Amino acid sequence: MYTERVMDHFQNPRNVGELQNPSGVGTVGNAKCGDIMQMFIKVNDAEVIEDVSFKTFGCGAAIATSSMATEMIKGKTIEEALELTNAAVVEALEGLPPQKIHCSVLAEEAVKAAIEDYRKKKNII
Repeated sequence: MYTERVMDHFQNPRNVGELQNPSGVGTVGNAKCGDIMQMFIKVNDAEVIEDVSFKTFGCGAAIATSSMATEMIKGKTIEEALELTNAAVVEALEGLPPQKIHCSVLAEEAVKAAIEDYRKKKNII
């Protein structure tokens, strides 16, 4: 049902936990399935995401997509991170079952929510 890469990110998630003094925090959820994702980013003066972490309450796919999304945006500029799509997360995980695609959407939304929070704090929006 799940690819080896999904299982790896579920069993050994990367960047788990809450960052101290994050530049931005995004929280998203899906009431239908009960998954809640919280993404924390630390952005430097060059607008590069120098650190990122997540806390997720949900299924294995939700944890795996959160983990993969953090890996995909770490070291990227804000603009590059905004280009992250749920399809790119699914591709990086080498696929997800159709009923779990919504988890990748939540991961994309959590990243964008964290960036939006960062921009609000910096009065960029």
